[in-house]
Amino acid sequence: MPEQPRVLIVEGRFYEEIAEQMASGAIARLEAAGVDYERLPVPGVFEVPGAIRMALKSMEAYSSSNTYAGYMALGYVIRGETDHYVHVCHEASRALMNLAINYTIALGFGILTCETMQQAVERASFTGKNRGGDVAEACLRMMDVKRHFRLIQL
Repeated sequence: MPEQPRVLIVEGRFYEEIAEQMASGAIARLEAAGVDYERLPVPGVFEVPGAIRMALKSMEAYSSSNTYAGYMALGYVIRGETDHYVHVCHEASRALMNLAINYTIALGFGILTCETMQQAVERASFTGKNRGGDVAEACLRMMDVKRHFRLIQL
């Protein structure tokens, strides 16, 4: 009997409350689909792609442990007074796209780019826009696409 599919949720946790709301929505959707998950907190959005690449490298080196059928990148960047926001948003997005393309991973992209804290809270809220749930749904769909092309067995 095949193992239950497992998703790695990498969470940029710069603001704990928002991060927890995003994760709650994502986890509820994964559990409803019968998909196991592992949560990995990192300091912020910039660190998310690096953590996913480390997980991929670990799977390459130790093929029998820590295998994931999909990945979720969760985090948020709130515009401030400098152009730091632009750099973090662009580079994290580019790095995540590169991982999805170069390593053929099923990736749910959940990096929120918000103008204000209020926008971030509204989008992350499990009872609001529930972007965490949307990201989980995207990850699950991309896992289906990989299975369609026989790139993974679920």
